[in-house]
Amino acid sequence: MPLDTSRSPLRIGGASAFWGDSNAGVAQLVRQGEIDVLVFDYLAELTMSLLQRARSKNPSSGYAGDFVAAVKPLLPEIAQRGIKLLSNAGGMNPQACAQALRQAAQDAGVALRIAVVQGDDLTPKHEAIVQAGVTEMGSGAPLPDTIASMNAYLGALPVMLALENGADVVITGRCVDSALSLGALAHHFGWRSDDYDRLAAGSLVGHILECTTQVTGGLFTDWWRVPGWENMGFPIAECAEDGSFVLTKPPGTGGLIEPAVVSEQMLYEIGDPARYLLPDVTCDFTGVSMEQVGPDRVRLSGARGRPPTDRYKVSATWSDGYRVSSTLTIVGEDAADCAERLGPAIFARASRMMLEAGLGDFTETLYEVLGSERATYGASARGGHAREVVLRIAARHHDPAALEILAREIAPFGVSGAPGTTGFSGRPKVQPVVRLFSFLWPKRETPVTVQIDGRTLPVQIPSGASSEIGTAHEGRTHPPTAIPAGETATVPLAAIAVARSGDKGDISNIALIARHPRFVALIAEQITEQAVAAYFAHLVRGRVTRHDVPGVHAFNFVLEQALAGGGAASLRNDPLGKTLGQVLLGHPVRVPVAWLPETVRKPAMERA
Repeated sequence: MPLDTSRSPLRIGGASAFWGDSNAGVAQLVRQGEIDVLVFDYLAELTMSLLQRARSKNPSSGYAGDFVAAVKPLLPEIAQRGIKLLSNAGGMNPQACAQALRQAAQDAGVALRIAVVQGDDLTPKHEAIVQAGVTEMGSGAPLPDTIASMNAYLGALPVMLALENGADVVITGRCVDSALSLGALAHHFGWRSDDYDRLAAGSLVGHILECTTQVTGGLFTDWWRVPGWENMGFPIAECAEDGSFVLTKPPGTGGLIEPAVVSEQMLYEIGDPARYLLPDVTCDFTGVSMEQVGPDRVRLSGARGRPPTDRYKVSATWSDGYRVSSTLTIVGEDAADCAERLGPAIFARASRMMLEAGLGDFTETLYEVLGSERATYGASARGGHAREVVLRIAARHHDPAALEILAREIAPFGVSGAPGTTGFSGRPKVQPVVRLFSFLWPKRETPVTVQIDGRTLPVQIPSGASSEIGTAHEGRTHPPTAIPAGETATVPLAAIAVARSGDKGDISNIALIARHPRFVALIAEQITEQAVAAYFAHLVRGRVTRHDVPGVHAFNFVLEQALAGGGAASLRNDPLGKTLGQVLLGHPVRVPVAWLPETVRKPAMERA
């Protein structure tokens, strides 16, 4: 049956943030959440290439099997409660995913109307795309000759159409993370495709929910205040017709929901908060406000929207040689110094043997001494004497045979290198390097369909505005705040702010949220683009841009060429920029002594 369109609030639960997330959220939300809709996000950019590889080996594969495994034991309860299931688990093979779920439903004696969204896979259009001369969005590079996968980020309208035609389950391939929730909201409340403020608000719902336990306290800066890691609550959005919503979680579960937690996640990986480009709407989150309306209940409102562009973002993946990585533990008074010598020695021995075998030298090498702080903090590393470190080495080469030599020569250094060397866990496996190539493609040349009950329904996608829409639009800025004159004290940035960081390819996004509105002025004055660029000079090779987000007293920093290629193309221990927010919180700031009582200086203060 279609969703009830009586304009009653809609309760949506977020059950999966990535392929590999815990299945515990499904039972929790179904049995305790009193939800109407359950959404599952499984797809990262590089996941698509893995699914394509699986499908090439087995035509019935190529989708996220975790989805079927997660819902199968609960299908009778899901059907009895009338909960709609929306998921991008289809990956590279939505039809196979739908068939697997039909079989599971049949085994459980449950009747489900399953809709499949298709049109995101642009691999069949490869020749036309090559002839069109597309270039990479960031670098301007031409499309590589050989592509592993090529998928457009579809929007919410196919999901909305599927629900209008009575779907109980909607399975998509690649779509933006927010599309599932927005499709349910647009259907339930009857939002028009040009109701941009509500579409932006619904996109914010989806953006928040797809983070699952990250938005209920997972990875929160003030981790010591978050109870119940062993039973973290999964998020629920109670959504109103005007686009506002209350974020909460099932009762009796672990976690913490308050504005600082939610703000961290709202700004996660969105780039310019005044111009977050999605297929259905261009979002402006700079004026979003958050209000604590009860224990573990935060109300969000104030998202604004403008027309979307006339193109889809497309993520293609391609193979670029091979890589290998491994670790050793070194213990002793001179552990860090020993590791600094050992890393180059391992590469030198392997390089000599590779050259002797006629295989050529490495394409790229990297060693990191984890525990010394040097790799992550650079010049800001503390001068402490580490007596226990992990040496991580990684390398790339066009020939896997060369990297097999490196993999074989690591273990011998356990007897010919530094004293106190241990922790070798076996010969590492050589793996292919998969790189990301993102570009734009016209919506008018990307037909999208919904298949349900043996019918194929075309989806009418508005053409959108020029791709340059919004370039002159400016989001809101922070109002000026006076800083009292007089004596100051130097404290870590963590004393006045919380942070969250993530990635988009080779770009890292760091959200910095002031603990108190008055601290915004200190951050604006001292944590400038130049200061952040200098602090991360050992890691960041490109431009640093700062965006104001006054609604939540925050700043969003975008660091380009920050991840040594990002994803599987990066040799770093942190190829996704997950640690950079915590690193930035170590930056020193000068605070008026009069404001010191409002700062948070260390976890012990809260735990005492």
